[in-house]
Amino acid sequence: MKKVLVIVVVVAILALLGWRIYRKVTQVKNANGPGGTRAVAVTVEPVRTATIRNVAEFTGTLLPRSQFVVAPKVAGRLEKLLVNIGDSVKNGDLVAVLDSEEYAQQVAQARAELEVSKANLADCQSTLDVAGRQFQRAKDLREQKVASEAELDEAQANYRAAEAKHQVAEAQIRQKDAALKTAEVRFSYTSIRAAWEDGTGPRRIAERFVDEGAMLKANDPIVSVVDLSSVTAVVYVIERDFPQIRVGQEATVMTDAYADRQFTGKVVRLAPVLKEESRQARVEIEIPNRDGLLAPGMFVRARIQFAEHPGATVVPVSALVRRNGNQGVFLADTEAMRGHFVAVRVGIVDGNLAEVLEPKLEGTVVTLGQHLLEDGAAIVLPGGPPGSSGAGRARP
Repeated sequence: MKKVLVIVVVVAILALLGWRIYRKVTQVKNANGPGGTRAVAVTVEPVRTATIRNVAEFTGTLLPRSQFVVAPKVAGRLEKLLVNIGDSVKNGDLVAVLDSEEYAQQVAQARAELEVSKANLADCQSTLDVAGRQFQRAKDLREQKVASEAELDEAQANYRAAEAKHQVAEAQIRQKDAALKTAEVRFSYTSIRAAWEDGTGPRRIAERFVDEGAMLKANDPIVSVVDLSSVTAVVYVIERDFPQIRVGQEATVMTDAYADRQFTGKVVRLAPVLKEESRQARVEIEIPNRDGLLAPGMFVRARIQFAEHPGATVVPVSALVRRNGNQGVFLADTEAMRGHFVAVRVGIVDGNLAEVLEPKLEGTVVTLGQHLLEDGAAIVLPGGPPGSSGAGRARP
């Protein structure tokens, strides 16, 4: 009896397994396509024409159009500082004043020494005149045989000595005059001005490095001055983009400080070499800054358009796949419900669109589920085939 019960249980289990296997096979058959292969659920989008642009985006930093440091040419105590951060200065404006007492004394001393030299020159001139008359008298007396040869030689020697002293006195005047001018120049250096050569428009004080009363050496920085009439965006391009950069190209520049605004600039400089350690080249984009909104040091993103193709054949980037080393798309034949792989040559990729250069495509392409497809595979569309799409095809 026990043996019969075991047999019955085994038979029941086998019957249950058989039923489940039958149901599974039935489901697989129902899911297969007309040719016996399993259909893959996919989504499709139409091939269309659009204007596509090759735009690259780079990141960088803003720099002022020009920047320099105002520093004294002579040492001294900073007596007055007439500007502060943010102030506007014009070319030649007085920025700071050093204690000038020592330099004023040097000017006075040089002027006094010049006066002494002038007096010495007057004395030498008088001596030269006397020596000249004596020499002339000695020559006349010698011609009359009244004076001896020795007296003539002595008069001549005295004249030449007086003449030499006169020349020395003149040289000393030139020397003292130069010393006075040097002292006056050094004295003028105690009045420190902001001066530049390129342009006469106002500039701004960017930094202040010292306070009044500080003891300064020559060339110690006092303030820095920047020209913000335009700013320069410095970005770096990789080797792939380097051949497409040209001086004169327009660029759109954006910064987080003005998220809803775009600024237009132009490429003004391009480094002819790439840095070996980074394989990047420096590019400078000049941006007008008439409103003064842009400030040096800002982080920016710059977009440069390399090319624009109107009326291009485009497909979603998600439709691109690789099969056997070839890049292509699966065209959806919505009549036969098959997906056909077509190798394509891709041009510009702009966001989520890719330009197809060859061959000419029409119809719809698979954008989701294509990773499961092979050429000619059965497909099924959610909600049925699109009514107006037709069969996708490639034209030579």
